[in-house]
Amino acid sequence: MDQTTTRNFCIIAHIDHGKSTLADRLIELTGAMRREEIRDQVMDSMDLERERGITIKAKAIRLTYKSSDGTSYKLNLIDTPGHVDFTYEVSRTIAACEGAVLVVDATQGIQAQTLANVYLAMEHNLEIIPVLNKIDMVAAEPERVLAEIESVLGYGAESVLLISAKTGQGVPDLLEQIVRRVPHPKGNPDLPLRALIFDSHYDPYKGVIAYLRITDGHVDKGTKLRLMGQGTLIDVIEVGYFAPDPKPVDSLAAGDVGYIATGLKNVKECSVGDTVTWAVDGASEPLLGYRPPKPMVFAGIYPTEAEDYLELREAMEKLNLNDASLTYEQETSPLLGHGFRCGFLGLLHLDIVCERLEREFNLSLVVTAPGVSYYVTKTNGQKLTVINPTELPGPTDIEKLEEPWVSITVITPSKFIGPLMELTMECGGVSKHMEYLGQAKSLGELGQRVQLTYEMPLRAMQNLRMQQERQ
Repeated sequence: MDQTTTRNFCIIAHIDHGKSTLADRLIELTGAMRREEIRDQVMDSMDLERERGITIKAKAIRLTYKSSDGTSYKLNLIDTPGHVDFTYEVSRTIAACEGAVLVVDATQGIQAQTLANVYLAMEHNLEIIPVLNKIDMVAAEPERVLAEIESVLGYGAESVLLISAKTGQGVPDLLEQIVRRVPHPKGNPDLPLRALIFDSHYDPYKGVIAYLRITDGHVDKGTKLRLMGQGTLIDVIEVGYFAPDPKPVDSLAAGDVGYIATGLKNVKECSVGDTVTWAVDGASEPLLGYRPPKPMVFAGIYPTEAEDYLELREAMEKLNLNDASLTYEQETSPLLGHGFRCGFLGLLHLDIVCERLEREFNLSLVVTAPGVSYYVTKTNGQKLTVINPTELPGPTDIEKLEEPWVSITVITPSKFIGPLMELTMECGGVSKHMEYLGQAKSLGELGQRVQLTYEMPLRAMQNLRMQQERQ
């Protein structure tokens, strides 16, 4: 297997900067789907994603591209979410790639998740290809945004590709840059199998479908595998890749991105982030995975009818396989009965999970007000993590009460600096840094972007977001 013609890359950006539209153009230009088959947001398979115009789950697809010199390349593309609540999806994707296409909106410029995703890619030493999207729009300001990119990210204007994912302008040049600049995989096909599980979903007929990035060795249909972290044994009943529909093949080799059908019915036996190897003569050292998700917001989820508790438990287990960033534990309320205390990455994540439970599993739910976790040190020295307010000890038993703080970065036009500073101060925020992005054309220019860095209590930030949503 020649890995020199394989490229594994992802598309990262802030929400609504054109990732899914760019993926559509790449699919069209490489001929993975006929023009009449392509619809908007091909990679977004859930109705919820299409209705809201956002990407929730990372999607993988294999493309075939013939470069200008006649070489045929295999491109494994993974489209990622852009909202901050789904950063964990992005982190898992980045661990499976060698390169990333960073999309910046020419009408909006650099925004918060743009920076967060760039830092994630840099931590994993990915080759980053910056592109400026939506240059065909009347409101586009390419010169201003290029100055922001150079000032904040350090990429000169000559290294940034100007494209329009909607019209296809500049996208062929992007394909050429991907095959030239993104490094090819460097795994050893002769070593024992090592493959990273970077995503998964549950199929009622094939069991757990694990998405793999093969680093060393190969995996064949019918092979017996072992998860190095959990020790779970797997009989592979199907091997394949996405194009964009599942395409079964006999085997996947080092450098490939694809999937295996495990037949597992217990969703807890196959964890995202684990390393797969052969059950016999397998590898001894697992791959370096990625940091587990850290819940930021907690809420209780209960069935409206008490007899639906078992259905809710099964639904939570299956949804957790599709969304590894969701954490939950059983909880009992004197008013609401049996349910679950769940941890989410943010308020949008909470909203999406509840809507998926209701839609996909036909459940009626009661959701408590979201809160954050507190760390309590009692007078007797005992330390507690309190998520449910009912578990908080009495005031006389508390020696120290700690709450989580967050570091936030706000990027705003300069004319909004005053109101934003006032708002963050009201929320208990502490100013840490302020920086002007790019160069103003004149001292009176109101459109110049400013980056504000604050530290504030997580509860205050959460309450602020809830107020904005009500408005």
